[in-house]
Amino acid sequence: MGIKFRITVMNFLQFFIWGAWLLSFGKYLGVTLDFSGEQIGAIFMTLGIASLFMPGLLGIVADRWISANKLFALIHILGSVLLYFAAQQTDFNSLYLVMLFYLMLYMPTIALDNTVSYYLLEKEGYDIVKDFPPIRVWGTVGFIFAVWIIDLLGWGLSNYQLYFAALFSLILGLYSLTLPNCSIEKTQAKKTLAQALGLDALVLFKNKKMAVFFIFSMMLGAALQITNMWGEAFLHDFGKIDAYKDAFAVTHNGILMSVSQISEALFILTIPFFLKRFGIKKVMLMSMFAWVLRFALFGIGFPTGFGLVLLVFSMIIYGMAFDFFNISGSLFVEMEAAPRIRASAQGLFMIMTNGFGAMAGAYGSGVIIEIFTRDGVRNWQGIWFIFAAYSLVVGIAFMFLFKYKHNPEALEKVGH
Repeated sequence: MGIKFRITVMNFLQFFIWGAWLLSFGKYLGVTLDFSGEQIGAIFMTLGIASLFMPGLLGIVADRWISANKLFALIHILGSVLLYFAAQQTDFNSLYLVMLFYLMLYMPTIALDNTVSYYLLEKEGYDIVKDFPPIRVWGTVGFIFAVWIIDLLGWGLSNYQLYFAALFSLILGLYSLTLPNCSIEKTQAKKTLAQALGLDALVLFKNKKMAVFFIFSMMLGAALQITNMWGEAFLHDFGKIDAYKDAFAVTHNGILMSVSQISEALFILTIPFFLKRFGIKKVMLMSMFAWVLRFALFGIGFPTGFGLVLLVFSMIIYGMAFDFFNISGSLFVEMEAAPRIRASAQGLFMIMTNGFGAMAGAYGSGVIIEIFTRDGVRNWQGIWFIFAAYSLVVGIAFMFLFKYKHNPEALEKVGH
């Protein structure tokens, strides 16, 4: 088998594991384990906590002591053990700790997956820019495929989803040991701890434009995982209404939610056109107002007829909402940061969005959902409208406070 195929399998399994539990886990916690909104939010908050420092720390380990592919394999093998134990926990404190430790391992593997892929492709003489994106798309396919399997097997409310993810985490760990070794470059300049954690990029906060950008990155980051956390639980609750309990959107809510990931994969392909035509600021604004639509359509949608059309449109708009800010934001950082701190600046961007932002969104959404819950019944329309209003305020504020002029020539240089 060629190296491209072997890396494709690795990417498929990497995100297959995540898809096996991410979308359905909130539903399992709330319905099967009867956790409160705040408890569910706190557990998902571990994703943000892990994203703050673990990718940087394990990146240093891969740079200096253990080859990236072996570290990647070891983490997934250990991760399979933690997922196995997570499946057996039914009280909040125990499950919180196990998921915290698991995500402290899993989140760094997203970057390590790229590191291993890049190294092996370069070693075989492939062009990373040309050859990696088609490989990475199979990661999204893996995520979607896992969501469909969990949904069709009816495991969305069961701890089987965690056992299933544990099995494939073990398979990926063992498979990764068969890949060619990624040797450690002893002569290569090594990152300091501050660089790995993105701390040397904090100097960018002295620049008003960059400070505004990073603050809004954190604010929008709070929205990025909310529908992944609560979407299936929201659709499942329609099953309490006789008119909707047999609707496809209720009985197979995982499949409907997976349309969001399909949209995400497709919208990536449109980004070059939108960036060239409208510029970075307008593309980021499109993302923010797409989040308004994402939440508002959840608020007015329902599982049948025209309501189902609204829900499907919300799934489609997710691709623009998620991709446009992440990609254009990353390009903005690449253009504005000095070359010597670009890597750290990208790390800081990820920390603000997937770290602090995700933590605020996870816990804050749990608090809001608890406020809108009476006698076990959640006022989902009110919940989604609150999230939509938040996104609207963020978008309007960004429009006026973030000063940036479209520069096609600078953008073209980054593209090359």
